[in-house]
Amino acid sequence: MSFTSNQNKIKLFSIMAGLFTLALLIGFKSTAKTDDAVQSYIISAKNFTLLKNNLKALGVLPSHELKIIDSVAVDLTNAQLNELQKKQQITVSTNHKVELSGQAYGQRRWQPKSVVTEQVDATYVHQTGNFGEGVTIGFLDTGLDQLQGLATDLQGRDKAWGTYDAINDTVSNYGVEASGHGTHVASIAVNSDYDSNGQIYGVAPNAAHVGIKAFDDEGKATYADVIRGIGWALEVKDQINLRVLNMSFSGPVRSNYWEDPLNKAVMKAWQAGIVVVASAGNKGPDPMSIGVPGNVPYIITVGAMTDDYTSFNYSDDKVASFSGAGPTAEGFVKPDILAPGGHISGLMSFDSQIVIDHPEFHDGGRYFEMSGTSQAAAVVSGVVALLLTDNPALTPDQVKCKLLASAYSANNADGSKRYSVFQQGAGLISAYYAIASTEVNCANNTLDIAKDLNDEEHYSGPANINDDGNFYVEGLGEEYVWDTNDSNFVGDGMLWKTSLSAYSAWQDTATTDGMLWKTDFETDGMLWKTGFGTDGMLWKTSFETDGMLWKTTIDINSWVEPQ
Repeated sequence: MSFTSNQNKIKLFSIMAGLFTLALLIGFKSTAKTDDAVQSYIISAKNFTLLKNNLKALGVLPSHELKIIDSVAVDLTNAQLNELQKKQQITVSTNHKVELSGQAYGQRRWQPKSVVTEQVDATYVHQTGNFGEGVTIGFLDTGLDQLQGLATDLQGRDKAWGTYDAINDTVSNYGVEASGHGTHVASIAVNSDYDSNGQIYGVAPNAAHVGIKAFDDEGKATYADVIRGIGWALEVKDQINLRVLNMSFSGPVRSNYWEDPLNKAVMKAWQAGIVVVASAGNKGPDPMSIGVPGNVPYIITVGAMTDDYTSFNYSDDKVASFSGAGPTAEGFVKPDILAPGGHISGLMSFDSQIVIDHPEFHDGGRYFEMSGTSQAAAVVSGVVALLLTDNPALTPDQVKCKLLASAYSANNADGSKRYSVFQQGAGLISAYYAIASTEVNCANNTLDIAKDLNDEEHYSGPANINDDGNFYVEGLGEEYVWDTNDSNFVGDGMLWKTSLSAYSAWQDTATTDGMLWKTDFETDGMLWKTGFGTDGMLWKTSFETDGMLWKTTIDINSWVEPQ
């Protein structure tokens, strides 16, 4: 296999002359509510001070003040919500539940070998003396255990900044990590342990790390806790040089990317100079299975590949069947890139909840094997740390460009693409070639994040669907058409191929003019109507005029079969 170098006013829906505006929900079922039923909401307003004063007048105290998106999380009855809406214009969404993305398992391994660093060319970077020092990675997850390999770097120096508990709004030197997921994910990126052959486990073993605990021991969280965690990261980023934020979770898309409050916070982090790395989610392999926040066009969204249990036989490598695929609802190509995400060994305490539930995948010591796009995202976060150690001046857009311009494309022996761009993005990440790449201006050039966040402009990507019902990238050739009847896009042979040439135009293409989807087709959440921009995109949900009441939950990343 081979890879080549790549949301306010509450909106009321009115139907006029065949024009549909966007309903902002997916999977919502209308339910009768009583005035005394309490629900947790995230509420924003242009006049944030007035909002807080109005809540105080109602006798309610917000549970979270989310300054990063000028919002609060607050428990209100329906009557209180209606009263608040009479006082000022507000934007309302439910404080969704979210869960982690990547609680998957693999075969049991005793004394696991380090393979990921070599698979992504990080060993070559290590040979130059670059181990990710001087960069801090934040892991927005279930917390971190300070196990050997995480507490200190290769030289025995302390590299742990402790944990911020976004659930309780506290900071500690040693956080409590009952799940195991956060520790496992972090160790893939920064573990300074060696295997029995003397190979380093972590992609960036000298990178510092900080835990941002927003998920409980079952891998569940609310939007408010996650957003508060992102806000804290922005507050401390300059103090601890937090340059990378890993988000190994994914949830259902309920609106366009710019309407989702969690996505808004993610965009604020990117705008502030933090490289955000998110998992594509484990809902693949069907098209349009990328979740939140991976559907944000600016950030780096990571899918998973697996080596099929043959670590260095690259010819049988494949895109993991669970890996989320694009395009997004707005027509952007996702994922952006792939990384190893099948049966990955990482640190996990023997008394962690995941080990208790699945002891057969623990080695009896400190290592546990999991599969998922959570793990793949952690690999990419480690590679980003290596890039920023090599060149601290790189902006998030420049980091993204270098990664995509240098990836290995999965090709067949005849040079055709082994997988659709909607499955593999630019391809498999290479730390060595990303650092070597001179490309820095090939990502997000046609997007303006400031205007996007200010609701001045929002963007659509280059994906479309043809008369045969196949997704393609406008303006490019047949190799950018995804024949969904050929789910593996597979030929006879597999080659990984990379180049340092200028990156393909599809990733950087965006428009504010809207998408012209050529046929009617349905996904789980929405119905695309013929002639987008005239008929509009209709989310297949009910809508209540007293607010966006999103009822579904988001998961960390569901368990998947080992690959």
